[in-house]
Formats: sequence, structure tokens, C-alpha cells
Amino acid sequence: MSDGERIRGVLRDHIQQYFRSEAWSAAADAPAGTVPLMIPPYGAAEVWEALESLLDGQVTMGGKVARFEQDFAAYIGVRHAVMVNSGSSANLLALAVLASPEQAAPLRPGDEVITPAVTWATTVWPIIQHGLVPVLVDVDRETFNIDAAQIEGAITPRTRAILVVHLLGQPCAMDAIVEIARRRQLHLIEDACEAHGAEHRGRRVGSFGALATFSFFFSHHITTVEGGMLVTDDDALASRARAMRVFGWSRAYDSPGAISAAHPEIDPRYLFPAIGYNLRPTELQGAFGIHQLPRLDGYLDGRRANAAYWAERIESLSPHLRVQREPEAGRHAWFGYPLTVLPNDRFTRDQLARSLEARGIETRPIMAGNIAEQPALRDHVHRVHGPLTNARFVHRQALFIGNHHGVGQAERAAVVEAIAEFVRTRGANAA
Repeated sequence: MSDGERIRGVLRDHIQQYFRSEAWSAAADAPAGTVPLMIPPYGAAEVWEALESLLDGQVTMGGKVARFEQDFAAYIGVRHAVMVNSGSSANLLALAVLASPEQAAPLRPGDEVITPAVTWATTVWPIIQHGLVPVLVDVDRETFNIDAAQIEGAITPRTRAILVVHLLGQPCAMDAIVEIARRRQLHLIEDACEAHGAEHRGRRVGSFGALATFSFFFSHHITTVEGGMLVTDDDALASRARAMRVFGWSRAYDSPGAISAAHPEIDPRYLFPAIGYNLRPTELQGAFGIHQLPRLDGYLDGRRANAAYWAERIESLSPHLRVQREPEAGRHAWFGYPLTVLPNDRFTRDQLARSLEARGIETRPIMAGNIAEQPALRDHVHRVHGPLTNARFVHRQALFIGNHHGVGQAERAAVVEAIAEFVRTRGANAA
């Protein structure tokens, strides 16, 4: 055995010991009775895989990223997955691919993209960054997802695409949305950044649109710390996405030789047939991904068990509380656990949030809320379809709490007790 192999073995053993130690538990576990938004979901396998890449000097995008891409494409049920440095970058790349001159009928500045009013900021910003016009459509008050019944009325001659969001892991009503996109000949993009493993009629979200995106940020179902993925069944879109991920470089296309032959005057090592970005992930991110993905279904089982427990108990605590439920035609991925406070004279959403936070139960608004009310949007061209009544309601009345593998029976019960105590002090309990 060489010195290098011996040292590696010692390092690997020490890493495994550390992750079994009280030191790691102290760093990774939440204090008893508290529920943070997320705790670290990784372990020794991910850290050792990443460290091996560092020790080998193979740190930029390479074989581990490619392996994770293949595994993730198979999991979603599509032909291609293109890893990038974040879910936000995946959204940027999806719009860039469809706006590329190589596209048969590319998206052009001024074209409209229909998207839900309740969403995350970087669902909408890439639309604007490509000179397109976001058209904000109201959401369903129960699911927080785009109201498919309102999409048709938002379509104009300038409409070219629909970008749906499976918000907080709740799958959209894809039957109606797919039918509208097909009949109206519109590009369909799925933002599934919060919906890893969610399903509609037994089919995983991310497999319905021409393109779909996922995020592997630290707080998501699985993590590469930072990272994202664009997925598609279309060979040409995948080839274009891989090239635009790395500057528009010819070497990233499926047929770089043909491109080089068409431009013999340019050194093929530095040939750029398209514009692009630098959105590459690292091998360290790929190293995390290949070990995180096999954990995903187990994590989802835990999240669904938590959601079922809370659904049974929370609404019964007060007539002013509503919980979200799994759709009959789908499988919710429960990125977080949403709660809605109905308007009443006993307590507000913000009062409930402050009470939970005081007990170590972290809360957040429903993402960016009604994006039409965010100040950044006022400076850019956009269109609002209808009064956005439900989006405004969600913006003011709903929140979510953490739901993840670190939530067990004690944490579930602590959430219920915290809410029960709060509503009792407000004289707002169901009894």
C-alpha cells in the first residue's frame, strides 16, 4: 500500500468517525423541541466523495457531475439532465435556450410568458432578463399553484410560453395546463425547484414540459449545497443547454466536429457558435448529488408522514386555521408545511409566526408572496391578469414551517402544542 493510499484510508476512517460523533450531532441536530427550516441532510459519504475530488485534483465539472446528471434524468423519467450552479441559473438557462436564434421559432423581446403571481423571484427575473414580458396569473387559494382555469383568459397574440411552478412541492393541475399549451402551441416550462419527487397521475413533475428546472440549494429536498438541474426529453434543447452552460462553446454541442468544419478559420478549441454563460457546477457538487439522490425517496416518505400528522391535528385547533392537502391526482413533495390563517378578530398570520418563532419553530412567508407587490417588478414591463385576489390573500394570510428528515415524532408534537397554546391564549380554539 502506498503512502497516499494509507493516508486516504486514515482520512476516510476519521471522517466516518466524525459523522458518528457528538461533535457532528451538535453541529447538525436542532435543539430538542425546535423545528428549523432545515438541518444538514448529508453525511460521511458525501463529504468523503467531495474530498476525494479535491485530493485527485479533479474539481471542475467532470465525471461525477455527469453521473449525477444521468441518475437524475432516470429518476425524473426524461432523456437529459444538465446540471448548473443553482436552480435560479437553471431557470435562466431554460429561457435562454428557448430564446436562442438556433431555436426554430425563438422567444423574442416583447413576447409574453404566463406565470403564477405567487412564486419565487428568480422564476420571474429570467423572463425579464431576456426582454420577455411576465404575465402574472392568479393562483388557487388551496394549492397556491397557478389557477389553470385563468390561463386561457390571459393568452394574447403575444403569448409564447407558460412557466408553471410546483410551489412548495404541490404538483400543478398538469392535465389542463398541458392541454392548453398543446392547443395554443405554447412552450411549457416547469419550475420544479421545490418539487423533487412530486407526481401528477403517477408521473413525476419535470417530465411534462419541454424544459423543467430543479434546485439543490441547502434547504431543498436533497442538496449539493448550491446547484440546480435543467431536464428535457428534447435532444436539441439538451445539446443547446450544455453549450450555453459553458459560454456557448462548440465543444459542448453533440456534434462539435461539424461546427468546427463550418468555421475552419477559427481554432476549434475556442470556437463559440452561440452566446452563453458560465453556469457550470463543480465536481464537489456532483459528488454530493450522486449520494443524495438515493436518499430522496426516504426523505419524501418522512415529509409526507409529517404532513399527514399535522393535517389530522392542526385544523381542529381553531376554525381560523387551514392546512394544505395532497391532491387526489398527485403526490405532494412537501418542501415545507403551509398554514393559512383565515381573517378573524382573534389573531393574525404575523402574530402566529412570531409566537412560533419564539418557540424555535422557524417560519417563512409563502416564497415571494404576490410577486406583483414586490418593488423590483415595478421598474420592469409586466402584465397582471385580473385582480390577483387569491395571490394577495396568500401574500397576507399564509406561511410555512420546516418539514424535513430532522422532524420526528417529538418535533411534530411540538409544532401542534405550540399552535394549540397560541390559539388558547387568543381564545380562538375550536372547542
